[in-house]
Amino acid sequence: MTLWVILGYASLAFKIYSYMLVGYVLLSWVPAAQDSAIGRFLKKVCEPYLGIFRKFIPPIGMIDISPIVAIFMLNFIENGLFIVIQKIYEMFI
Repeated sequence: MTLWVILGYASLAFKIYSYMLVGYVLLSWVPAAQDSAIGRFLKKVCEPYLGIFRKFIPPIGMIDISPIVAIFMLNFIENGLFIVIQKIYEMFI
């Protein structure tokens, strides 16, 4: 298995988690949807990560912008991780 295949799977995992965050935010608009099995699952998976940002970013009125910052940071971490891995890989070739 080459490094690029592993990075492809890692990229897929980051994208799936980003979609899960978006889904969790959309479910928050429908209170009854949060009580469903999918809503409870997404809460277990997404709330620990979003909680980090909610500690530092207060809501603006009734709008919580922490999910936007969380998704931005997730993409930033993904890109940074891939650049570091690529540079390490190039050092050994």
